[in-house]
Amino acid sequence: MSHPTHDLAESPVPPALETLRLTLADGIATVTLNRPDKANAMNGPMWQEIRTAMVWVDATPQARVAIIEGVGKHFTSGIDLSLMMGLQAQIKDECDGRMREKLRRLILDLQDTLSSIERCRKPVLAAIHGACVGGGIDLIACTDMRYASADASFSIKEIDIGMVADVGTLQRLPKLLGGQGMVRELAYTGRRVDAAEAREIGLVNRVFGDREALRAGVREVAASIAAKSPLSIRGTKEMLNYARDHSVADGLNHVATWNAAMLMSGDLMAAMMASMARQVPQFKD
Repeated sequence: MSHPTHDLAESPVPPALETLRLTLADGIATVTLNRPDKANAMNGPMWQEIRTAMVWVDATPQARVAIIEGVGKHFTSGIDLSLMMGLQAQIKDECDGRMREKLRRLILDLQDTLSSIERCRKPVLAAIHGACVGGGIDLIACTDMRYASADASFSIKEIDIGMVADVGTLQRLPKLLGGQGMVRELAYTGRRVDAAEAREIGLVNRVFGDREALRAGVREVAASIAAKSPLSIRGTKEMLNYARDHSVADGLNHVATWNAAMLMSGDLMAAMMASMARQVPQFKD
């Protein structure tokens, strides 16, 4: 398999983050949830840093694809309850209307954090081990593909703390799972789904035997993507996201406009020439 080549002297340095590790190698950016002592609970800084990381991946040409994974025993236990407990002080206001507006703006900002995964022009793959709970489901629902180790489990836990899931699960999962029946069951009951069932209902693409196999397998998929035409990959992601939320006619019109602008690219010529020469094409970032 061909891998993209980069001038190391020009390789960008990822930003240093408090709750995440962000690395870049061979065209693959790895975003690692890094609060293992807290089961990678998503506290205030992590929510903001997820967006920082995805903006960086989007803006960095050398990053052709991204993987989101976690360290420690679990992928993530979801939103940090300390963040929930601190909401009252954060939105405090003498005016009830203004207090409610502050809460709405905070929820919208949390939604935008995870939507940054969809906005990123590069494909984002989730590698999930251990528990993926609550806000973790919101997160992985934004990724392009999801892969799990055999020990992974999933649950929409918001119902068990007396709230409505509000940062994407209820909006995205019905389209991922092909209907509302299973999503409603999981959202109403909060029950745990193991890796095998997650594969059966279409929540994950593939299940690997253990965490090491998961890591290697997801990197193999990412490397395959990184070897493709970056411009075509970016366009394909945009078309798929657009088609999900629009009619077939709208999607066809949108892709016609995209290809009218971007089809005649250096990537097209490189792919055609390599095919005729029976060689592996090399693409510009």
